[in-house]
Amino acid sequence: MKKILLFLTLLFSTVMLSQEDIKMDTLRTVKVEANKKGLKKSISGTANTTLVTSKELLKAACCNLAESFETNPSIDVNFSDALTGTKQIRMLGLTSPYIMITEENIPSVRGASQAYGLSFTPGTWVESIQITKGAGSVVNGFESISGQINTELIKPLKDIPFFLNAYGSTDSRFEVNTHFNRSVSDHWATSLFVHGNTRVSKNDMNDDGFMDNPLGKQINVANRWQYSNPETGWVSFLNLRYMNDNKQTGELDSDPDRDRFTTNYWGSEISTERIDFSSKLGYVFKDMPYQSIGFQNAFSNHNQQSYFGLNQYDIKQQSYYSNLIFNSIIDNTKNKFATGLNFTYDKYSEFVNLTDVSRIDNSVGAFFEYTYDDNEKFSYILGGRLDYHNRLGAFFTPRLHVKYNPWEKSVFRFSAGRGKRAANIFAENQNLFASSRTFSVLNTNGEVYGLDPEIAWNYGISFTQNFKLFGMNADTTVDFYRTDFQNQAVVDVMNSPQTVLFYNLDGKSYANSLQLDFNLEIIKHLNLRTAYKYFDISTDYISGSYQRPLQAKHRFFANMEYATHIVEKGRQWKFDYTVNWLGKQQLPYTASNPTQDQLPEFSPSFAVMNAQITRTYSSTFEMYVGGENIGNYRQDKAILGADNPFGPNFDTSIVYAPVFGQMYYAGLRFKIK
Repeated sequence: MKKILLFLTLLFSTVMLSQEDIKMDTLRTVKVEANKKGLKKSISGTANTTLVTSKELLKAACCNLAESFETNPSIDVNFSDALTGTKQIRMLGLTSPYIMITEENIPSVRGASQAYGLSFTPGTWVESIQITKGAGSVVNGFESISGQINTELIKPLKDIPFFLNAYGSTDSRFEVNTHFNRSVSDHWATSLFVHGNTRVSKNDMNDDGFMDNPLGKQINVANRWQYSNPETGWVSFLNLRYMNDNKQTGELDSDPDRDRFTTNYWGSEISTERIDFSSKLGYVFKDMPYQSIGFQNAFSNHNQQSYFGLNQYDIKQQSYYSNLIFNSIIDNTKNKFATGLNFTYDKYSEFVNLTDVSRIDNSVGAFFEYTYDDNEKFSYILGGRLDYHNRLGAFFTPRLHVKYNPWEKSVFRFSAGRGKRAANIFAENQNLFASSRTFSVLNTNGEVYGLDPEIAWNYGISFTQNFKLFGMNADTTVDFYRTDFQNQAVVDVMNSPQTVLFYNLDGKSYANSLQLDFNLEIIKHLNLRTAYKYFDISTDYISGSYQRPLQAKHRFFANMEYATHIVEKGRQWKFDYTVNWLGKQQLPYTASNPTQDQLPEFSPSFAVMNAQITRTYSSTFEMYVGGENIGNYRQDKAILGADNPFGPNFDTSIVYAPVFGQMYYAGLRFKIK
């Protein structure tokens, strides 16, 4: 830690000493630069999609995919509990199980990987992220309800020969990423990605006797092959990945070798091993470039062994996914269509405190999606798919996206669609195992854990206008989305602090999301991004109707970035500052606990500030320093019953704010081009 603080001091000193150097180089060199945006919103695309580029991913310490959304107003990032340091994302006020998360359009974070899967993709591997609000495309499946997040990894044919990223932080987290790339021939290239991270020290900033972040280590290796031959029209990708992740958390004095499954000290370990293989084969018809056929296949083996105090949870998921897609036109290129078949197989070996809840899920489906685009003002995408699932039965999924450009630099969008999914109630709510709550499923006649499938309709409308303000670029967006659940697997923590109930929805459950964005280029290279979000989310529980727990009704986001002119030898400074303000949040029911283990009905509002400074020394080398939660806001009483972790009031899952406090980091990036 002392070495990191010394490094921070030296680098900030360099900032001060180099101002004259910047001025001199600016006088010597004049360059015409394009102001490339890290977030891009198109007014020509039919769906409401935001493109997150690699430039945006460098603005924060995005060590993994879960941490890649800190500067993005469309995604909310929250901690899931007070122990594991796991970050959970939400879109339109709904948690990640309602978002279809894909990697290069192949479903990735689902089932057993819902709780921790976003931390299994290192940030440096990511080339771009596409975030689509509302109903997604029927091509990718039937499970999407609130939106879709698709990650594109760095392509071997476009990659550089070598990349190195090293990172260290004051919470004793250290990380190394290396990329190796080689062109094998004119048409073949391969990349090897190697990632490793570890946290080596126990931290207890709030003095409750528990680690704020887990000790841990992860090794993550991926090998990608790409083939492309424009002359023949063939293109293909082959990907093989291995990941091993281990976390240890709990009381400071806990020792897994001594205390596992005892009441000496409360401890937890989560060990995950995962193997992924995927292939994509595509052919573009030589004389018809608008017509193509693609075949995707993916296999994964996910094995998690874990315990939380005296609660044991083990899950193994073996999955196979296959998708055949044909793209062409009807009469002319204004009328396009995509059609195909896909198959999904999931074998779950799942044990909750030695109770076997294993199952096999499989589905086969056919889809058709028609796109009309006049290339001027109007376009729409109308799609539908018919699926048969061994547990959910046969069902139809419609989706619609409409775009209209009423005048220059403006766009109206509308979307509507239906989603259906089987809730993995234990895998998706693992944070509740780190408590004294008993798990109870009240329904017994459903096909998944006794519950019926979740079904919801999502509707949304959006308007974007780009314009000039005082001669500088600006844009504003307003969008409103509503999700209505026909059925939901209700996770009820409002009935008693000693239980969590799972049951089918009996009544209403909905989520309204309103977002207002305003972005402005204040002066050249100084950009301001702001957003206000209002969430009206309510569910009928057994004990009454409540706001969704741990979801702020009001949120405000602001990000400011500034970059100096690129001067001789590529030297440049980059500055980034982000603030997130969250209003009060409904907290789970604790009123029946003893006074010392009670929380108020609503949390206080608070703000979190992050900042980063990057010094680019050349086109191949740069260093960065930054801080998260600079205001040092920490949740009071993050763990209930911390003095008696095996007692009836212990709960680590009621987390509405940061637990760790201030965190500072430093790192470097080195490239061989």
